[in-house]
Amino acid sequence: MLSFLPPPLLGITCILFVTLDTLIWALPVHVLAAAKLLVRNEEFQTRNARRVMAVVRGWIGGVLLSLKLALNITWDIKGIEGLRRDEWYFVNSNHQSWTDIVVLLRTFGNRIPLPKFFLKKELAWIPILGSAWWALDYPFMKRYSKSYLAKHPGMQGKDLETTRKMCERYAHTPVSILNFIEGTRFTPEKHEEQKSPYRHLLKPKAGGLAFALGAMDGKIKKILDVTILYPDGPARFWDFLCGRVSRIVVRVKEHIIPEEFLRGDYMGDEQFRANFQAWVRDMWHKKDDLLEELVAEYGGGAPGRRNRTA
Repeated sequence: MLSFLPPPLLGITCILFVTLDTLIWALPVHVLAAAKLLVRNEEFQTRNARRVMAVVRGWIGGVLLSLKLALNITWDIKGIEGLRRDEWYFVNSNHQSWTDIVVLLRTFGNRIPLPKFFLKKELAWIPILGSAWWALDYPFMKRYSKSYLAKHPGMQGKDLETTRKMCERYAHTPVSILNFIEGTRFTPEKHEEQKSPYRHLLKPKAGGLAFALGAMDGKIKKILDVTILYPDGPARFWDFLCGRVSRIVVRVKEHIIPEEFLRGDYMGDEQFRANFQAWVRDMWHKKDDLLEELVAEYGGGAPGRRNRTA
């Protein structure tokens, strides 16, 4: 453990560890990425995709091991028994910071297929990581503002079409699709601006979930609903790397998706859309109640409150 180091020095050390691990694994990832680009045979592409995922699991394992050696964190994780790597899952979580990604990778480890999550298109240009995400078939999404869509109505629904095309690639190999259906990180300001009816959550955006389920054509039958609490207060990623996060509480609940929601026209069927949104809201209310119970049990701040000085 390196937790005896001063917080800024510990944070820099963690970044160096992660960077070194990334550089070590970058070479095999990019050799396989080049093969994906050059050899278009479908059978080869399938085998190559499995190789890429195996290498990336090593990459992620190295990152998690580095952070485990550097940071002194008490983990309280429940609900991961019985998960399978040959199952299709939709993974959803409340979202507070980049730390959530590390928490989710630590929580599931090798218990489920390697999670794939939607990325902003701008992230494709990050050196090394962008090309690795491309090799892994991570979908890059272009978000358009309401003002832009008002001027260019033909772009309406383009992000959802990207979702459909990417999800079609996952139909033959078990996959975990990770999405934060709040659509953005929780902050007290966003919570107030939305006038959210939930105590610890932003309003859920059901459209992306419905579209992903429809695109997978019934393959995904289960949702892994993850609830994360940082009892020390909101865990900004720099605070996490600096060792200022001492406890992390994670609860995973597996939900069977009702049969009527596995396929449906979310955009065109008003009744289907209303029923689907009601189902998501009910799930979100239960998640909010669980967060309230965890706050009462573990103390500390709810996701939107900071109880300490960073």
